Amino acid sequence: MDKATKRNISLTGDIKFTGLRLKDPMQTSAGLLGVKETLRHSFKEMGVVRSMRALLEMNQEDGFRCPSCAWPVPEHPSKIAEYCENGAKALADEATREHIGGIFFQEHSVEELSRLSDFELNKLGRIVEPMVLKPNSIHYEPISWQDAFELISEELHRLDNPNKAIFYTSGRSSNEAAYLYGMFARAFGTNNMPDCSNMCHESSGVALTETLGIGKGSVKLDDLYGAEVILVVGQNPGTNHPRMLSALEKCKKNGGKVISINPLAETGLANFKNPQSVSDMLGNGQPIADIHLPVKINEDIALAKLLLKKLIALDTKNDNVLDHEFIVEYVDGYDDLLKDLDRYDMEHLQQRTGVYMRKIDKVAELLAENSKIVICWAMGITQHKNAVDCIKEYVNILLLKGAVGKPFAGTCPVRGHSNVQGDRSVGIMHYVSRTLNHNIREHLNFDPPTEKGYDTVEAIHAMHEKKAKVFVCLGGNFVMAASDTKYTAEAIQNCDLTVQISTKLNRSHLVTGKTALLLPTFGRSEKDEKNGDLQFLTIESSTGKVRQSKGLLKPASEHIKSEPEIIALLAHTYFRGNHSMNWHALGQDYNLIRKLIDKTVRGFEKTSEQSKGFGYYLPNNVRDRDFRMLPNGRAQLSITSLPDHGLKPDELLLMTIRSHDQFNTTIYGLNDRYRGIHNERRVVFMNVEDMAKRNLTKLDVVHLHSTYDGIQRTAEKFIVVPYEIPKGNMAAYFPETNVLVPYNHFADKSQTPISKSIKVTVENV
Repeated sequence: MDKATKRNISLTGDIKFTGLRLKDPMQTSAGLLGVKETLRHSFKEMGVVRSMRALLEMNQEDGFRCPSCAWPVPEHPSKIAEYCENGAKALADEATREHIGGIFFQEHSVEELSRLSDFELNKLGRIVEPMVLKPNSIHYEPISWQDAFELISEELHRLDNPNKAIFYTSGRSSNEAAYLYGMFARAFGTNNMPDCSNMCHESSGVALTETLGIGKGSVKLDDLYGAEVILVVGQNPGTNHPRMLSALEKCKKNGGKVISINPLAETGLANFKNPQSVSDMLGNGQPIADIHLPVKINEDIALAKLLLKKLIALDTKNDNVLDHEFIVEYVDGYDDLLKDLDRYDMEHLQQRTGVYMRKIDKVAELLAENSKIVICWAMGITQHKNAVDCIKEYVNILLLKGAVGKPFAGTCPVRGHSNVQGDRSVGIMHYVSRTLNHNIREHLNFDPPTEKGYDTVEAIHAMHEKKAKVFVCLGGNFVMAASDTKYTAEAIQNCDLTVQISTKLNRSHLVTGKTALLLPTFGRSEKDEKNGDLQFLTIESSTGKVRQSKGLLKPASEHIKSEPEIIALLAHTYFRGNHSMNWHALGQDYNLIRKLIDKTVRGFEKTSEQSKGFGYYLPNNVRDRDFRMLPNGRAQLSITSLPDHGLKPDELLLMTIRSHDQFNTTIYGLNDRYRGIHNERRVVFMNVEDMAKRNLTKLDVVHLHSTYDGIQRTAEKFIVVPYEIPKGNMAAYFPETNVLVPYNHFADKSQTPISKSIKVTVENV
C-alpha cells in the first residue's frame, strides 16, 4: 500500500464496556413506555414543536413516508400516530438539530473519529456541506459541489474499463433517485449495481421467482387482517417492523391465529399495547402469538418438512386438508414432493428442530383446519447457506394448502429498509433484464451494457483484488453492513476514489479509498423545492404499493442537495451535457423522471398522478394465479435437503440480531429493553447449559472466534448473558459481530451472507 491508504483507522472504535445493567426481559411491547421513549428521543433530537409537526405528517396521505422500515401504510391511517417508536427514532435521527461541517472536520481527523463507537459517530449530527478527503490527508475539507462532480467525472473517465466502477445503493433511496442512479451506471457502461437487498432479502427474491414467478410477496395489508393463520418466521416485528403488530392485532381480533417461529421468544409477539388504542393502553394489551415454536437456528427446513408430513398424513384421513383442486390446476411437482418427504422420519425431524412435538402438532392442526394462511418472514431465514431452500419449503406449505392468489393468504417477505423493494423495481440490479434493456434503447436512446455486473459479495472481492477502483455509495454504511468487516475495509481502501452520498457520519466515511468524497443529502422529512415548485418522491412498500412522499421540514443546510439532483448533476458533468438523456432537467423536475420510469419499467403507469393519496399497486402475477412464466405454466413445489452445519464439538451457531435501539447499522441508543439489556451492546446471549459446559458464568467476558477455510476471525470482548435460547445456539448484535462472517460463505444462488448461522467458538478472557 502507498502512503495514501495508511491512515490509522479503527474498524470498531475503542472497544470498551459502557456499564451493562441487566433486567428481566419485558412481557409487553409498545404501550405507555413506548410512547414515552418516542417523545423523549424526538424532543431531544428535534425539539418539541418540530417533533410534533413532523410526527403528525409522517405516513399521512399528503405527508412523507417513514424513513425506516418498508411496512405499508393502511388505507385509513391513524391521524395521530401512524408510526412506531423506531420510526419516530429514525425521523429524529435524520432531522436532528446537531450539524457538522468544515470547522468540525478541521478540528477532528478521520483517525480520531474512527476511535469513536458507531453510536457516538451517529450522534455527531447531520453533514451540512460537501467534503473531500485528499490523498495523504487525515482531515476532510470543504469542496464545492461542482468541483466534487468534476473530481468524480475525472476518475470515471480515467478508468480503462467501466466495470472498474461500482455503484452501490442503500434501500433508503427513493424510486426517482434509484432510477437515475441505475440509468447513469448503465449509461456509463456497467451493471455493477450491488445493493443492500443482496445482503438481506436476495434469498427471498430468488426463492419466490423460482417457485411463484415474482421476487416479491403476494399479500396486501388487508390480507393480514382477515387471515385465519399467520406464521411469523425468523422475524422480530416488535423491534424491526413495529407497525406490523397493529396488523397482527387486527388479525387476532378477527379470530385469526398467529404462530411465532424463531429461536428467541420476542416481546413484541408476546403481548402488544397498541398506542393508537385507548383500551389497549389502559388495559392488559393484546397477546399476539398463540403458539411460539423456539426452533433451533437454521432448522426451519426440518420444521417445515415435519409440518408437511403431518398435513399429508391428516389428508389421507380427510381429503379436505390439502387443496387438491388447486394443486391439480396450478401446481407442479406434487408426486415428487410426496416421494421426497417419505424419506424423512418424523422423530428425527422433530429432534433437529428442538421443539416439542405437541406444539408442532397444534400448529399442524391449525394449518389443516384453515386455508387462509399468510407466511411472513425476514432475515432470520434469508441469511443462511440454505436460505433459498428454506423459503421454498415454507412456500410448499402454502401451495399444498392453496393459500396463494386469493384473499387473506399468501407470501409476505417483510423488507427492512423503506424502499429496498422499490430500488429493485426501478432497475437497481446487477443482473441483466432484457425487457428493461429493450425499453432503455427504445425510450432513452442509449445502449445499456449486456454483461452481468457485481453483486455485493462480488463487488467486495473485486475491490479487494484491485479489479475495481471507484466505489460510489448511494446511502448506507457499507463497511459495517457488509460481512467480513476487516476484508471489506481492506477492499474499500484499495480504491482510488470512494464517494458517499449520506445524511450523517458513519464508519464508511472514515474507511475510504485514497481520495474520498462525502456528499450531504436531504432526509426523507425535508422539503425539496426546485425553482419554486415543491417536489415529491415515490416509495414502494413491502406489499408493492407505490405512494408519494413529500417532506415538510426546512433542510438541514442550504448547502446540501437531494439525491436525484446529486445524481443528475454528476451525470450532466460526466457527459458534458452530451447525452440522449437531459440529466440537468431531470434533476430539477422529478415529474420528468417518473415519466421515464412509466415508459421503461414494467407496471409503472401514470405514477405522478396515481401515487397521490393512498397510491397504487404494481402488477403481481401471484395475486392473479398467473404462473405462465414458470415451467409448464405452474407454480413449483420444491425438493430441498436438510442443512449440514458440520459443527465441531466446541462450536456453537451464532445469529446476529438487532437491539431495540437500532435500525440496520444506525445505533440510536445503548438499550435493548425488551430483552432486558441496558447501556451496553457488547453482549452475547447464551443457553445456560452451553455456559456450564464451557465453565462460563453470568457476566464473564469472552472473545468469539469463527474459523472458515483455515482463517480465524475474532470479535473481541463480549459479556455473557444467560438467556432463553435453544441449546447450541447464541445471539449477539450486529454490526459488532459482522467481523465473524466470512465474505466467501453465503447462501446458495442468492449469495446473501450467512449472518444468521455462523459457526463460532467461545474463549474465556
